[in-house]
Amino acid sequence: MPAPRRPWKPFTARSCCTVDNRLVLGNLSLNLSRCRPTRPDFSKKVAEPPSFRRISISDLSSSSSARFNEEFARAFGAGLYAFQLSELKAITHDFSNSYLLGEGGFGTVHKGYLDDRMRPGLKAQAVAVKLLDIEGLQGHREWLAEVIFLGHLRHPHLVKLIGYCCEDEERLLVYEFMPRGSLENHLFKMSVLSWGTRMKIATGAARGLAFLHGAEKPIIYRDFKTSNILLDSDFSAKLSDFGLAKMGPSGEETHVSTRVMGTQGYAAPEYVMTGHLTTKNDVYSFGVVLLELLTGRRSVDESRPKKEEKLVEWSEPYLRNSRKLRCIMDPKLAGHYSFRCAREAAALALRCISPHPKDRPKMSEVVTVLQGLRSSFREKTS
Repeated sequence: MPAPRRPWKPFTARSCCTVDNRLVLGNLSLNLSRCRPTRPDFSKKVAEPPSFRRISISDLSSSSSARFNEEFARAFGAGLYAFQLSELKAITHDFSNSYLLGEGGFGTVHKGYLDDRMRPGLKAQAVAVKLLDIEGLQGHREWLAEVIFLGHLRHPHLVKLIGYCCEDEERLLVYEFMPRGSLENHLFKMSVLSWGTRMKIATGAARGLAFLHGAEKPIIYRDFKTSNILLDSDFSAKLSDFGLAKMGPSGEETHVSTRVMGTQGYAAPEYVMTGHLTTKNDVYSFGVVLLELLTGRRSVDESRPKKEEKLVEWSEPYLRNSRKLRCIMDPKLAGHYSFRCAREAAALALRCISPHPKDRPKMSEVVTVLQGLRSSFREKTS
């Protein structure tokens, strides 16, 4: 009788962890200190991060063992809990399909419930457990990137990473549970989002990006799209999935050169053509999402006529002529929106998707504009 199918695919960490971590660190370009952790103690929360200096390739010698992945995560996943695989299997009922929240090329996400007795200081709460399919380098990269970035970043509009699991061949991440799911599901598959809710979501997501870009060394999110914007019970937006995030240019550098990654329809044209990465690439992606909120259309929709497949190309003439704007507004809104606010939001989206990166606004400016639109809309409806 064949062995029961595992809900994840195997990954031979022993054979490739050294190469993987070299490439991961090259991709992240982080200033990290040498990792010299003690033996894991699963009863405790991960210690505070060590001091920072640039880690060199010599730190990742060929003698690195499979434990390196876990040790690296423990050293740099500040404030995170290290969970055992058996614990995460228990809280998700062995990754049962009845607890499945979603799946894709990254692996699967299951709902679970943490008990406050599992760790000192741990809050009893619902969580989302991402079980990564890391058969290959990219999955490992994304797991490690999320531990590093979300282990250090805390903001009301970034999803909170609670902990991780690095056990044998498995890589898992444990996030706060976002009860309303993704913006993608609400905008394209579920009930109608009101104009006020759309502006609230846009403002929250913009604040998250502005926070990343405003760091001492900016962080480029690189995968801003509706499926990565999660919503809490009050429709407050939080950015999730930092697997493709990358440190931005520093000093006199104008950009970071990297392999083109991301999602078709959201990636800035200059990034697709050259691989040159800047914060203005994220601004372009934000403009695309703002267009989706205005029109109710996907960034790329091959089910539509050829001239309407690409949202940016199709909508641009309407955005430049305010008298035509009503023609592209989401019909689900049924006219229940402020036309003045819609016109200003459309003008903002047009600036964000400019083919010239220098003409795009900073995300801090985008936040200011959206906050003003929300305030004026609330005053009008009060």
